[in-house]
Amino acid sequence: MASSLVFRTLKSIKSPNPITALATSSRTRHLSSTAAVHQQTQSDDPSSSFTFSSSSPNENDESIFIKGPEQETKSSSSSVTMPMSFMTGSIVGRRFYKQVTTREADDGNGWTVMLDYRTLKTPSKRALKLPTLGLAKAIGAEWDYQETDGIRPFTMPLMRLVCTALERVPLTRPKIIEYLMKKFNQDQVFCRAPSDNELTSGVHERQVKYVDPLLNWVESEFGFKPVVYSSFFGGKQEDGLVKAVENLLKKTDDCELAAIDAIASSAHSLVIAIGLFRGKLNIEEAIELIRLEEDFQVDKWGLVEGGHDIDIADLRVQISSAVVFLGLSRSI
Repeated sequence: MASSLVFRTLKSIKSPNPITALATSSRTRHLSSTAAVHQQTQSDDPSSSFTFSSSSPNENDESIFIKGPEQETKSSSSSVTMPMSFMTGSIVGRRFYKQVTTREADDGNGWTVMLDYRTLKTPSKRALKLPTLGLAKAIGAEWDYQETDGIRPFTMPLMRLVCTALERVPLTRPKIIEYLMKKFNQDQVFCRAPSDNELTSGVHERQVKYVDPLLNWVESEFGFKPVVYSSFFGGKQEDGLVKAVENLLKKTDDCELAAIDAIASSAHSLVIAIGLFRGKLNIEEAIELIRLEEDFQVDKWGLVEGGHDIDIADLRVQISSAVVFLGLSRSI
């Protein structure tokens, strides 16, 4: 039943390649601040939207840009308003282009995506300039994947991460790092289930087996032994460890910080995000750690079809897309 449900979901999307197949989930976990694509202050109106438009003050400029909603929206036959329906998976607008290509940026610094003869632009109306050809082709694949009946923003996780990295991270980098460090002491890998309780002893055994190797790696990597605790309110890590992790985040580039923040938000763990960033963990190992306690309950009580299976699929999308984005954004 669960496999047929997932199969029908995937079939309805009709994904033609493994990169865009990452975007098949229509639900998202609660995202941190980097899930927002706009760097401008948004209104409280829940109908926040993207607008894909070919209109420009310069009549000869046929570029496409993505912009947020304005306080007063004027109707225009040359634009398509795209609600940010990542949560509901709505199909919005219509595909207004036929061919997607990539080319080197005009200044030779980076790569751009072309929708027909138009250059794809960022929310601030600048050309979407990507650091590598691989990432440009991946973004192009997400746009080329869109059906003729409408554009599905929830199937473009790489596009969301790119807009975050190029537009939002440069303006809010200190706040992003501050937020990540604020949650560091409550990281889920530091929380240890009691071993002397019949209900939690099984979880404790799994944590010792799977989490302790990661904590040992953290000690060898940063020179400080993490403190584990059994309180939901968290504990207190050594100042040296906190400072070392913070310094690592400050040394990241914008794409790396966007990916780390996205992973940490989905995993509820900055340590797991750093483990993926440094190559200590692969995607499957990270997902196993993230779902350790929940999988224990599933093994004991059974899987809820249409619930646990969808959550697992969604988590794979969130973690995998961020890891793919991280890898493709790095120049070899």
